[in-house]
Amino acid sequence: MAPRLIFEQELEQLKEKIKEMGEYAEIGLNKLLLAIKADDRDALNLLADSDRNIVDMQRSIEAGCLALMTKQQPVARDLRLVSAALKAVSDLERIGDHVSDMAELFLRRNAAVGEKDGDVILLRMLEEARTMFREAVESFVEGDAETARMVIDSDDGVDSLFNEMKDKMMETIRNQSLDADSVVDNLMIAKYLEKIGDHAVNVAEWTLFRLTGQIEGKEIY
Repeated sequence: MAPRLIFEQELEQLKEKIKEMGEYAEIGLNKLLLAIKADDRDALNLLADSDRNIVDMQRSIEAGCLALMTKQQPVARDLRLVSAALKAVSDLERIGDHVSDMAELFLRRNAAVGEKDGDVILLRMLEEARTMFREAVESFVEGDAETARMVIDSDDGVDSLFNEMKDKMMETIRNQSLDADSVVDNLMIAKYLEKIGDHAVNVAEWTLFRLTGQIEGKEIY
């Protein structure tokens, strides 16, 4: 088989691994959403200890990228894909960490989600962050610049919900409708969800880089 054909197959395998890692992280977000709605403590405990697999995926992809760089010596567009994949997997792994961290925080609650002040905002944030993340991974794998730009633009919505959550928690402090620990936990969960939106934006920006050689409008390669 011609070296170029082998190399193209390896690039496709790299994109497939990115897709699999993204799907794994998204499944974690889906399970988190179902678990908090059902107040499923067993599921939350499993999610709290589930970040090992995604770390293994990250390391496998990083090793593959380094092998492609050293053995195949890609140039131009191919090099941008491999470089972007090396960066993107860090964001995917961080999302897995955030799912685990949020599961631990939800385990501290003494009521199902939906029964306390701010819960509606948290659920909306989770839904929007999950959509951003799914579309960001899709844009990277498919090389879809339009979807990548949509993800970047939609980050304002998650940021707005985060600010809404802060205002809501200030209100609960004034009204004394939530204890201090619950306020802190809710703000931490909201911050993790806002960070998931940020990681989705990063993946989308790496999509644009692999297609254009630019990051935030600046020519890199």
